[in-house]
Amino acid sequence: MLQAATIKFLKDLKKNNHKEWFDANRKQYDAAKEDFAGLIKKVIEMHGKKDETIASLQPKDCVFRINRDIRFSKDKTPYKTNFGASINRGGKKSVFSGYYFHCEPGGESFVGGGLWMPEPEDLKKVRQEIDYSFAEFKKIITSKKFTGVYKELYKGEDILLSREPKGYEKDNPAIEFIKLKAFIAMQPLTEADLVSKDLLKKIGTAYETLQPLIMFINRALE
Repeated sequence: MLQAATIKFLKDLKKNNHKEWFDANRKQYDAAKEDFAGLIKKVIEMHGKKDETIASLQPKDCVFRINRDIRFSKDKTPYKTNFGASINRGGKKSVFSGYYFHCEPGGESFVGGGLWMPEPEDLKKVRQEIDYSFAEFKKIITSKKFTGVYKELYKGEDILLSREPKGYEKDNPAIEFIKLKAFIAMQPLTEADLVSKDLLKKIGTAYETLQPLIMFINRALE
């Protein structure tokens, strides 16, 4: 579970997203950051027993900085209003698919993972693997366990091509997934979930459910 003070810090930051307030509340930030990192450490220790590719990771390998990159953004607020961690084989900058945890008050929190917007060559590899092994892929994402946790693979307009990619036909049985530019699944978390003693267990179930998809995608990338 996360501390209520961690959630409060993020809420307050959203209302006061500027350097002066952040500097004045540095102690609260440090405590919230440590709380979040402590949770991620427990998650790695727990799920690393089932997925050895993440077992040696440390929180610093996974947790994203709270500072925003505003160089090319119209939004010049300096800080993210969430804590996020990408628990991937090789760490948060890895090209491999992995697990994600996003803590953001206001109904924006979720647990899940997969592969987000890979480079063209890696995307080509995953599409090919789905095409060649569609029966296996479909079995993973339509299993009772997967649909019970995630319902389905995310297929939002932001990651979906309007037409089939070059080299694939419209009538390909896997075309709705081949048209995707990312392969992720997400389970929403409520604010009550974030501070519940059952949070770690909920994350563990989500990651265990996602693991077959992670292994499928990473097999393609290898």
